Amino acid sequence: MSANIVIGTQWGDEGKGKVIDILASRADVVVRAQGGNNAGHTVVSGGETYKLHLIPSGILYKDTLCLIGAGVVLDPKDILGEIDDLSARGISFDNLKIDPRAHIIMPWHIALDGLSEKFRGNKDIGTTHRGIGPTYMDKYERSGLRFYDLVHPEIFREKARSAGELKNAVITKVFGGASLDIDGIIEEYIGYGQRLAKYMDDVSVLTYEAAKAGKTILFEGAQATLLDIDFGTYPYVTSSHPLSAGVCTGTGVGPMLIDGIYGVAKAYTTRVGKGPFPTELEDETGDYIRNRGGEFGTITGRPRRTGWFDSVIVRHAVRVNGLSCLVINKLDTLAGLDTLKVCVAYKRPDGTIIKDFPPTLEGLEGCEPVYEEHPGFSDDISGAHSFDEFPQVAKDYIARLEELCECPIKMVGVGPDRSQIIER
Repeated sequence: MSANIVIGTQWGDEGKGKVIDILASRADVVVRAQGGNNAGHTVVSGGETYKLHLIPSGILYKDTLCLIGAGVVLDPKDILGEIDDLSARGISFDNLKIDPRAHIIMPWHIALDGLSEKFRGNKDIGTTHRGIGPTYMDKYERSGLRFYDLVHPEIFREKARSAGELKNAVITKVFGGASLDIDGIIEEYIGYGQRLAKYMDDVSVLTYEAAKAGKTILFEGAQATLLDIDFGTYPYVTSSHPLSAGVCTGTGVGPMLIDGIYGVAKAYTTRVGKGPFPTELEDETGDYIRNRGGEFGTITGRPRRTGWFDSVIVRHAVRVNGLSCLVINKLDTLAGLDTLKVCVAYKRPDGTIIKDFPPTLEGLEGCEPVYEEHPGFSDDISGAHSFDEFPQVAKDYIARLEELCECPIKMVGVGPDRSQIIER
């Protein structure tokens, strides 16, 4: 048996989808453990591009069991749209299973997400307005609706009406928003539940039984380390645990089941939305990286902020996730730059040099990146088939990242297709 996790080590969008797809092609079971449809994996295979939101990447392989765990928050309308779109492209969903414990995103969650962001004004978090945070809030307040409820109409009617009436009061009386048609929503979502009912199964049991049977299991991460609710750049984070430990709680398996943990990073750094970004480039170099790397959100289309590789945050990710190895994506994007910079530490306003990522925004405030410079390369490496084909400066760059992050680099990506990843 082999059970591996793929985790993002920066602020997301590191190209996890491609790595997940490669490993999914070798897996019997692929599991999604947390997050919602605010996450997106782009997979390029056989000239076809697939943009996945909630569906595990293993769905591209008809014999692979695809599981959505209890830690996920599920938008029924969105996942059905995804199922319909992929089914039209010949993808089978016979092996999709959803845990009955997964919480359901309702229209009032989406409404409250937008209203609360508007209320914050220029102090907004920069959410995707998809209701993820409010759904997790209800989960931890123990008032949420779960997948089991959704597929049992009488249970759902009672719970949804109670929840919806309360949320309507908050929407109208606290935020001054428009009242929602609770009865209409209930009937609409019962229809979704009837279509999705055939997918319900206990993901914790299925995963455990697969492990006992010696199956190969892949846990695919959503979002990334610096977006973790506890160990990310709070409050500019997601509402779940994208760390490796979140896989265990979000699936219902013990940590002893895990064999390896892959951390994915870009050869530079990006993030979407608000929040700190020590190595951000707001100049022509940042624009060059954004345009050459196609740095626009999979789900939102928003331009991503770009910057130099930050070994401080990746080393933080190595530690809090217990990474076995790293995957460095998009090295080809840096071709054409005369000089490559790497952040090796931060300099505090008082002149103190620190090498560990600060636990609070207050500790990070005013920190400036300490860079070391490396020669750039102009060679087009997108067609390379082995690490030996890289120019020496590119090899040296990867070797230095490996040293700074204190973790072996097992794969290097040089393009969007699954064939454009070099395994070392």
